[in-house]
Order: sequence, then C-alpha cells, then structure tokens
Amino acid sequence: MEQSFTQLDAAFWITSAAILLLLVLSAFFSGSETALTAASRGKLRAQADKGSKGAARALDITDDNERLIGSVLLGNNLVNILATSLATAIFTRAFGESGVALATLVMTMLVLVFAEVLPKTYAITNAEAAAAGVSPVIAVVIRVFSPIVSAVRLLVRGVLRLFGVQIDPDSHILAVREEIAGALYLGHSEGVVEKEDRDRILGALDLGERAVEEIMLHRSQIEMINAHSEPAEILTQCLESSHTRLPVFKDEPDNIIGVIHAKDLLRAMHKLALAPAEGSGPQPMDDFKIEQVVMEPYFVPETTTLDDQMRQFLRRRTHFAMVVDEYGSLQGLITLEDILEEIVGEITDEFDADVDHLIRKSEDGQFLIDGAMTIRDLNRATDWALPDDEANTVAGLVIHEAQMIPTVGQVFSFHGFRFEVTARKDNRITRLKIRPL
Repeated sequence: MEQSFTQLDAAFWITSAAILLLLVLSAFFSGSETALTAASRGKLRAQADKGSKGAARALDITDDNERLIGSVLLGNNLVNILATSLATAIFTRAFGESGVALATLVMTMLVLVFAEVLPKTYAITNAEAAAAGVSPVIAVVIRVFSPIVSAVRLLVRGVLRLFGVQIDPDSHILAVREEIAGALYLGHSEGVVEKEDRDRILGALDLGERAVEEIMLHRSQIEMINAHSEPAEILTQCLESSHTRLPVFKDEPDNIIGVIHAKDLLRAMHKLALAPAEGSGPQPMDDFKIEQVVMEPYFVPETTTLDDQMRQFLRRRTHFAMVVDEYGSLQGLITLEDILEEIVGEITDEFDADVDHLIRKSEDGQFLIDGAMTIRDLNRATDWALPDDEANTVAGLVIHEAQMIPTVGQVFSFHGFRFEVTARKDNRITRLKIRPL
C-alpha cells in the first residue's frame, strides 16, 4: 500500500511538472504569434539596419504570415491539447468521473490567464522587442513544422477556393500606402500628428497616382508671347508679367516655338542697347529676333504621373513643360513648383497674387469658393471628401453632376453638400457658395 501511494505521488508530481511546462510553451507560442503579427515592420527594419539580428530574423519570418501563423498555431494547439489531456488524467484518477468537468474548468482558467491573456498583453505592449527575442526559436519551429504546415496550407487554400476566395501573398505589400494613410488620419484625430504634416506626407504618397492633367494650368489661363509682336511690346509684357518664363507662339497659340526666360530676353536687349558703345555700329531694337533667344519647348503628355514628371524635371534640369493631349494639341503647362505644391501646399512669393481669395467664409457660415479651385485643394483646406474622379475643379464637379452649365442662382445638392452658383462668366462658373448639408 505504501509503495503504491509513493508511485501515485511520484506520477502526480511528474505529470504536474509536465503540465506546467506545457503551459509555459503555450504562453510562448501565444505571445510569439501576437508579437510577430503586431510588430511594425518599419520599426523592425530600422532596428535591423542598426545591426539587430533578432529584428532581421523577425522580418524574414513575417514575410510569409501564412506559414508563420500555421506553424505557431500548430505548436500552440499541440501543447494545449496535451496539457488538457494530462490534467484530465490526473483529475479523473483523483476524483473519478467528475474529474473531467473539473479538469476542463481548471485548465480553461489556467490557459486563459497564463497562456493567453498574460503573454499576449505583454507582446502587444512590447511588440518589436518581443518579436526580436522570440524569432530564433520560432524560426526553428517553422523549419520543423514546415512539411505539415505546407500540407495544411494546400488544404486551406483548396477549401477557400471552393468559396471563391483567392489568397494573395503580396497583399500586405500593396497595402503599405493604406496603412500609412490610416496611421496618419488616426494620429491626426488623436492630436499626435498635425494636419499640415499629414497633408504633406499624403501628398507625397499620392504623386504616383495622380496625372499631370489634374494640376496643370489650363491653356485658357496661360500667358503667352506672340513672336510677331514688336520688341518693345514683348519687353513690356515680360516686365509686367509675374512669371519669369513665358511660352512663345507663332501664328496661332497651339504653335509653340519655344519658351523665353526674362533673363535671356533682358540680356539680349541689353546687348543691343550697348552695342553702339562697343564700336560695332548702331543696332536698333527692331533687329531683335525673339526666335534667336527662346529655349526649345519641352512637351509632355497629359497622362504622365506627377511622380514620373518630377523625376523628368530633375533629370533634365528644368522645371517648365507644355502639356499636350493624345492629338498633340496644347492643353496647359506644368512646372516643378506645381508638383511641389501638391506636397507642401501653396508656394507664394512677392510677385504672386493673393491666393486667399480662392476660399472665404461668409457671415452665414457658408464657404465662398472660386470655381477654378481644385477639388483636392478644397478637401485639404476644409477636411472634406468631395470626389475628384470625374472633375479636377469645383466648377467641373458641379457641371458634371448637374449635366448642364448652371445659371447664377441655381442650387444643387449632392455628395452631402449644397452648391449654389453665385457668379458665372461666359460658360465658366467663377464663384460658388458651398456648405455641408
């Protein structure tokens, strides 16, 4: 009897120690899963660049989340089921048939507190550090369970395919932009990120998705020089203009023969004015030929993305281009400054007109908007979300939605806003009054 009691006592303590070890392993697997999935890949990359081998290994592991989750869950389920089975055996031996229910209750509490909530809470609060710490062991676990996980992966994908679900292993790469944008909006709503900082970063991210035609200066607003004008008239126009570069056309505005820089124009005319003093004989201003001074025009298609166009500007060491459509007709012009304004906001100097008139708030709380203001600029200034898929300007949006050219005083309601046309010139809407509904 004494020997039997001793054997039972020894078996109890050995089994209890095994259950404790399995709970520790379960906590490890649970915490590792949370740490590796919650860790920021950006922070891990920064740590890896500083020489952290654990962070570099964690990045390699998280490249294939499906394999990672499969391996960790396999290990976690194995230790949990084994621990529960051992506990059931102990409680059944001690309490008989009622030991099954008691074992279930005790193991549920132990697993919930010590193998799930506790390690996962720690992993969430120290995600990057925990991920770097557990990565060596998890890498071994993934390698050991690789054959089983591969078979399970094929089975899972086959079942999902039956329900029309396709798995894209590179989806996390394509979602980086959305993750950054979401983090910026969340940070701004919580007061951590300033609105200006948010807009700058989002503006830089959007350059690859926006085309030149969306921000170009329309041809109707381009200031040009007629090559047939008198030299004195050309000089006066350049001096009175707020721009340093002006397109030059001959015969018709679509026939752009070059771009004149104010410095080149003044340098050429200054040379003519001083020529008699240098002994080369009198050269009247009438001998000035603007074709000899203009720079070769640079044409770009209207579908070019802003990101590509900025790279072209930097590569060509210029920042002035004429925009043409698929038929070669002039549509507008774009400068490097226009692209930079999409990132940093409006750039003005002492020669620029006051841009504050584009949007003002009336006494009744409504917004007075210039019709030529772009929808993107309006959204950035007011934090609205008006769509810019079908039109680039506010006036264009109203015309698109109304399917007509409205008259002064007409009111429309769409996209959750009230639009009232307050001014119109020819076929252009020049002024609107807008307020949210």
